[in-house]
Amino acid sequence: MERFDQLLATIIERRGGDPATSYVAKLTAKGRAKMAQKLGEEAVEVVIAAIGDDKAGMVSESADLMFHLAVLLADAGLSFDDVRAELERREGVSGIEEKARRST
Repeated sequence: MERFDQLLATIIERRGGDPATSYVAKLTAKGRAKMAQKLGEEAVEVVIAAIGDDKAGMVSESADLMFHLAVLLADAGLSFDDVRAELERREGVSGIEEKARRST
């Protein structure tokens, strides 16, 4: 199983756990808004590391970002396969063209 798929499977398994002992269960209990907030915080931390040319920080914070994305995807009943399918759909389309399609 691919690493991100394994991460998502672990998160799904832990969602119903005890919030006192599971960070995933704790986030789940706080709801999607809190999950989204945490994802945003991690994204900002990646940006800060990038601006500071902190490569180790970028790797570490990116791992946190991907973890929190997986938590949010699991809450929405989505998977990395859904994200992969969207990336495949966009393959061969310029970023400018793809963005223009979304705004119409």
